[in-house]
Amino acid sequence: MNPRITMNVTENGVYELWLNESGRDLLVQELQNLNERNEHFHLDSYNFGVQLSTQPYRETDEVLSVAKVYLRLDKWDQEYFPHVMPDPEQSS
Repeated sequence: MNPRITMNVTENGVYELWLNESGRDLLVQELQNLNERNEHFHLDSYNFGVQLSTQPYRETDEVLSVAKVYLRLDKWDQEYFPHVMPDPEQSS
């Protein structure tokens, strides 16, 4: 069966990710391929990246048709986005 990946936000504002088995395998493969030189991939419904389905599961769902997944190494975030790193005083 073809991969099927649907991302949506429910009427209550909850993000959901729906996957069939092929979609799960494809997403895991893309995640495992991320590294320092290949640090992101696209999810979209325009055949640019990993294909997203635009068919909602419920009438009230807001389907998302585009997204990016980024690998963020700690050394990058320490340099460029230190505010996202844990406070060392709180981890003691």
